[in-house]
Amino acid sequence: MKLKIDSKRSDAFTLIEIMVVVVILGILAATILPQFIGTTHEAKVSTAKANIAELESALERFNIHMDRHPTSDEGLKVLVEAPSNDEKKWRGPYIKVLRPDPWENPYQYRNPGIHHQTSFDIWSKGADRADGGEAEGADLGNW
Repeated sequence: MKLKIDSKRSDAFTLIEIMVVVVILGILAATILPQFIGTTHEAKVSTAKANIAELESALERFNIHMDRHPTSDEGLKVLVEAPSNDEKKWRGPYIKVLRPDPWENPYQYRNPGIHHQTSFDIWSKGADRADGGEAEGADLGNW
């Protein structure tokens, strides 16, 4: 006795099976995505703090060689280009590239500083791109 095989059988997914999978994926996304929402801002803050520490270290090396910190007018560009009046003492470049902050704005420099009155301030204006600010828009500096 031979069994008759149904040749019209389809191997495709049914609409119900597809809907169950979509619902499961939606539930997973709803539980996992909120954990990652704040990580972009946190990563930018960490990058800015690391860059500020690197700039501060480079400015201290500049100070050792030049016996002074850069003026506010010279700014941070003296870390990559020799100042016009002290080219003989300059042993740079002290950093490879003067990068913008993670929000694509230049780092700010002031000598003498407001927060460090005997030396300098370096800061990023943060996510709000304005001086001051609170929470996610707060300035990040070497203070």
